[in-house]
Amino acid sequence: MLARLSLLLVSTMLVASSELRDARLASPAGGLLVVANQKDHTLLVVDPENRRELAKISVGVNGHEVIVSKDGRFAYVPIYGNAGVGRPGTDGSTIDVIDLQGRKLAATIDLGKPLRPHRAEFGPDGLLYVTAELANAVGVIDPSTRKLVAEIPTGEPQSHMLVLSLDGHRGYTANVSAGSVSVLDLVKRNLIATIPVAKSV
Repeated sequence: MLARLSLLLVSTMLVASSELRDARLASPAGGLLVVANQKDHTLLVVDPENRRELAKISVGVNGHEVIVSKDGRFAYVPIYGNAGVGRPGTDGSTIDVIDLQGRKLAATIDLGKPLRPHRAEFGPDGLLYVTAELANAVGVIDPSTRKLVAEIPTGEPQSHMLVLSLDGHRGYTANVSAGSVSVLDLVKRNLIATIPVAKSV
């Protein structure tokens, strides 16, 4: 009788533990807020409806930006390094991939050289496009293989921010020190034009 009661108690505890774990990992109905926390070198997963932090995941030094995959499974954090734009410091060469269901670091994509990757955007083609300041380029990453498959030259230094057209044919980078915008052909993977928009810094 005592053995049966102990077994029942253990089973109840395991079910309760499993339910608690599932509740912690479940996403709120309205979705999650995912935040790159530069100075703390973390990614925060937040329930915006209940205004509470669900997870804090360590990433590399100074991930400035974050983008979430279309299916909501993974977040991608380009690891920029510890310096400001154009200033000396460490030069990041990786992108951390966060499993948003497991709330943990799933992988790190090695870009092969110091690039100071900054802004990442998903194209309609499913590829990940990331500005690479030190290469004066936009890197093209295949998320399925987690490999850099191409670089598109921007023709300007410090290509920092990036936006893609809805049809995925064009990319536009803001180039900090040049005070310009580069227009990229994402299909042919080349530079179309450079548009001056401000005085050079």
